[in-house]
Amino acid sequence: MKTSASYANQRVGIFVDVQNLYHSAKNLYRGRVNYAELIKNLIGDRQLIRAMAYVVKSEGVEPYGGKEQGTGSRERGTKLRRNPFGGDEPNEPEESSSSLSTEAAFFEALEKAGLELRMKDLQIFAGGMKKADWDVGMAVDAIRMSEFLDVIILVTGDGDFLPLIDYLKWGAGRVVEVAAFRRSASSKIQEAADKFIAIEDIPRAIMKGRI
Repeated sequence: MKTSASYANQRVGIFVDVQNLYHSAKNLYRGRVNYAELIKNLIGDRQLIRAMAYVVKSEGVEPYGGKEQGTGSRERGTKLRRNPFGGDEPNEPEESSSSLSTEAAFFEALEKAGLELRMKDLQIFAGGMKKADWDVGMAVDAIRMSEFLDVIILVTGDGDFLPLIDYLKWGAGRVVEVAAFRRSASSKIQEAADKFIAIEDIPRAIMKGRI
């Protein structure tokens, strides 16, 4: 695994693909990411300039009455809990009223971890197709902020960010680190980054339990 030198005077910017991390932690470890521990370990003794988290706002709880693209069929009347990561999950009836407060608590936890939130609404197109990603916005922010950063840390395993990594390294002359779960991260971005940090190797970075 490649590593890059770390210096106390390096100015660091962190860009977190929350949706990608949520699904990876859930599917691989049945857990959640401890963002406070993650950010602390990523910074080390360097100077943090900006730490951004990219999330999708829920639209609340809705009744479901048929098939929807990408979700399959569910029994008519089943409630859905929109999580802040772009997916729908079945709710028990008594849980439906608390979904928005759960989302608010999650956003508050991100902010307490030192992250600035960038939000957008879940887009639903005709036919039921949904779009809930921040790929372009996250890339544009990283490029814009690279002017006053020495190190850019992309917290995502999404291989679509490979062109961004190449540009930041060879076009902007910045050090690029990638933090993600090794088993779900694209091998290409692991190789392209100046340093790859496996989140599962960071102590207390994964919280087990209800997700």
